[in-house]
Parts: sequence; structure tokens; C-alpha cells
Amino acid sequence: MEFECQESTEAFKNLANCSETNHFTSNSVTEDLELSKLSLDCNPKKGNSSSCSSKQLPPNDVFPSIWRTITDLPPALISEILNCLDPKELGVVSCVSTTLHNIASEHRVWKDFYCERWGLPTATRFSDEKSWKELFVEREYRSKTFLGRYSIDVLHGHTEAVRTVFLLASAKLIFTAGYDSVVRMWDMEEGLSISSSQPLGCTIRAVAADTKLLVAGGTDGFVHCWKAVEGRKRLFDLKGVENPNTEFRLWEHEGPITSLALDLTRIYSGSWDMTVRVWDRSSLRCTQILRHGDWVWSFVPHDMTVVSTSGSDVYLWETNSGTLLSVIHNAHVGYTYALARSRTGDFLYTGGEDGAVHMFEIITEFKEHRVVQVATWIPHSGAVYALAFEFPWLVSASSDGKLALIDVRKLLRASRRSLGKRVLRVKESDQNTIEPPQRMLHGFGCNLYSVDIGADRIVCGGEEGVVRIWNFSQALEIEQRARALRGIRLENRMRRGRLQIEMNGKGGQSNRCSVAAKKNPVNGDKDNSVWHSKRGINSKVKT
Repeated sequence: MEFECQESTEAFKNLANCSETNHFTSNSVTEDLELSKLSLDCNPKKGNSSSCSSKQLPPNDVFPSIWRTITDLPPALISEILNCLDPKELGVVSCVSTTLHNIASEHRVWKDFYCERWGLPTATRFSDEKSWKELFVEREYRSKTFLGRYSIDVLHGHTEAVRTVFLLASAKLIFTAGYDSVVRMWDMEEGLSISSSQPLGCTIRAVAADTKLLVAGGTDGFVHCWKAVEGRKRLFDLKGVENPNTEFRLWEHEGPITSLALDLTRIYSGSWDMTVRVWDRSSLRCTQILRHGDWVWSFVPHDMTVVSTSGSDVYLWETNSGTLLSVIHNAHVGYTYALARSRTGDFLYTGGEDGAVHMFEIITEFKEHRVVQVATWIPHSGAVYALAFEFPWLVSASSDGKLALIDVRKLLRASRRSLGKRVLRVKESDQNTIEPPQRMLHGFGCNLYSVDIGADRIVCGGEEGVVRIWNFSQALEIEQRARALRGIRLENRMRRGRLQIEMNGKGGQSNRCSVAAKKNPVNGDKDNSVWHSKRGINSKVKT
């Protein structure tokens, strides 16, 4: 009776499926698969329990046992397999053996993990001596700082309410503006005012900056711009004293500017004139107008798309052509004021007049875009005016005077598109399994209009006219010192316990004898009566 070699057949099928899944077509793998297929045609005849002809199985020196471990696979195929894992799975694989540890630790996917969450590291954080895995693990560990202790810096300088704040972490600068029509620049670490602009003549509701350009939008419909001064430590000359040619304005909006953004080649501006305008940074000309049906409150660009809020709806646009890709109708009850987006652009966060915060996933398949709601939180009793996101923390500012910190990490999982690009996807879950905000910051006035997050800090401005900075940069160091002190106290307590046990062991016998003597005195009184030894009683009885 003939039978097939089941283990070998299953191994061949698994390997074939693995190669098909990873779309790998190298010649080396094809040749190995053909050789393995020849070697796996084991058909022992009746009476031969496990015999295979010598023609089917080459000797060991010609065809080694290459399918016993993953490390025997071709390096390119191992790389493709590891590329399908998320950081946690890749860390587990690196603990299996020394060989896999070396392969997994130096794999290029760690750079993808880092960049899809936080972008390329700044010069202050990047070190050539550290691998991408070390950078990722360090940054992932530091993301826990927002659950630790913090200090608060209060920046005074504005005479009226602060409508907008912007944190430029790469230059360690903070920009603020508001009803007093002045743009102020602050040192992020020291909390000191560096410079302030001349009054611009109207309320400034939006500010955005990078290391080359600073823009501010006013209610008069203009975009005021400052170019960075080459060689200047603080980048921008807000007063225009050193070089007045660095300032200019863009005029085309017919209503107040409510939102601004920058990328490498464009300037984006949104307004209550129901448009989002896209400007070319080199020619300073408007190249695209995205028209809405209501006031534009906020928008976030990413790559070749722009997401904007108008009225209570959310719009997804293609930037170059101005094509409307998708619409979320009635995202909130009332106006949708706030908007934030993940660095990869796949996740969208909205805040509205109803005090709710929604999370959406943008799914792109075959040039079609679908927006699916993932989760909802209602952490506030008032309208949500601003949102800010830095993986994995989503921060919301509300009219109730509170900040909510939401960790979205547990809602995500690693996935992979058909083109081979790594992306994060949402886990399958219902609303009942979604955790509430991990932290609430409060204790100050109402109406917080703007918030930003970065460099282990949260910056917020509101109706009080002051700027608050929650500094979490020392949280991990404080926690480490506290753990060290707790460890020392525990060690001392255990040492005292061991000494007490040793002392009790040495003096235990004498202590037990003294206790017995106290309990049973030989010639003592008992119940106010006298008793004698048995020898004495027996002698009396005998007499």
C-alpha cells in the first residue's frame, strides 16, 4: 500500500504559500523549490516503512537539510518574511536565537516603523552610533512620558485671548497669536519670550511654521509671511529690523483665515469664505481652490490629499486636480471645529460642537477612497475646539477648560498593502472595548482654543490670554529615581528581615527555655494554693 510523506508535503506547501504571499520570484528560491519537490516524492512500497530511492534523495553533501530552520532560507526571502511582522512580533523573533537576533535587529523595517510613526528624527535625537531598532525602542519607551509627572510653565505676554499655538520642535520654538493681533515667538525649553511682531491690525486665528517660513492668518483675509533669515539662531526676524525684505503678504481670500499649513512645496490656507487655497511656495501664486458649502474651520494636508471640515461635514480632496474623493456627512452634531491626522495619513481625528472625538480610517483600494469610523470618545462637556496628534497620543482642547489625552495604540495593528507598503490598520473591535481617555488635564479657565504636542510637551492657549506648557521631559527620569528609591527601601526591609531571622535562630533555644520556666515555675504558687512534688507526697503516704 502506497502513502505520501505528509510532513514533507506540508513543509513544501507552507514554503510555497510563503513565497506566493511575499511575491518573491528569485531564481535561487525557484531552484530550491524544484529540488525540494523532487526530494519530497517519497512513495514507499508495501513492506518498506520509510524507504526512498537514492535517485530521489541526493546525498547530504549535495542537498543539505535546508528546510529545518528559517535561517537556512535565502536571505532575500527571510527579509520579506520579517517585513510582514509588526514591532512586537519582530522583537519576539529576535529573542529566538543569536542568528535571528542579528538579522532582526539590523533589518531595514525598523526605519519604516520609526518613520511611519514620528517621521525622520531630528539632529538632536539622531545618532549614527544607534541602530534604527535602538532609536525605535527608545522613542517608543519615551512615549510613555505623558502618563508620568510634569511641570507647568505659564507664559505671559499676550494682552487678550490666545487663539492659536504652534510648536516647532525641530527649532525648539513656540509661536502664539490671538486677539491682540501680535505674533509672539518663545523659547521652548526656557519659556522666555524671544521676539514679537508689530500689530498686524486684526485677530490672528492661525499660525504655521517650518525652518524656512512662518505664516500667520488674520481675520482681514490675508496671509502674513516671514522668511527665515540665513544664519540667524532663532530663524525669523519678526520685527523686520535686520532685513525688512523677509516679510510679505498673500491676498485672495474674502473672509477670515481660520487654518494654515505648510509642506515642502505648498502653502495651504482655509477661510470662512468657504474655500481652501493651495499656494506654490516658489512663485507665491494660488494654484488650486477647493470650494465648500459652508465655513471652513480646519484642514490637514498629507502627500497628495487634503482633509477639511466645513460646517458639520468632513471632505477628502485630491490636491493637484481638486477632485472630491469622499465626504463624511454630519460627522458631528453641530459644527466640526477640529481636525488631526496621523503621519501616514491613514487615520483621521475630528472634534466638534457636541464634545465628541471621532476616529476614522481612510482606506484606499484601486484608487477608490473609503472613510470608515473606528472609535468615538466623549471626554468633554463642551465643544472641542482643537486637536493635536503625535503617535500614539491624541490631545483634545475644549471649551470646558480641559485637555484629554487618548492613547490610540491599542486600536491599531500592522498590515500590508498589495504593493508591499507597510501600513497600520485598525483592529476589529466594537465600541464597548474602546478605552476611555488615559488622562485629563484641568484646573484652569474655560475656552481652550488651541493645542499642540511635541518634544515631550503639550502647549495650550485660551481665553485667559496666557500660554501653558505641560513639560513631561523629566517624567521618565523622575520615575526611574522613584523606582530606585523604592528598590533601596525594599532591599533594606529584606535585609532587616534576614537579620531578625538570624538573631531569632541563634537565641531561640534559650528563649524557649525561659518561656517554659515562666509558664511552669517549680515551686511557685498556683491558684493561691501550695502544691508539692510527687516525691514529697509519696513520702507522706508511706509514713
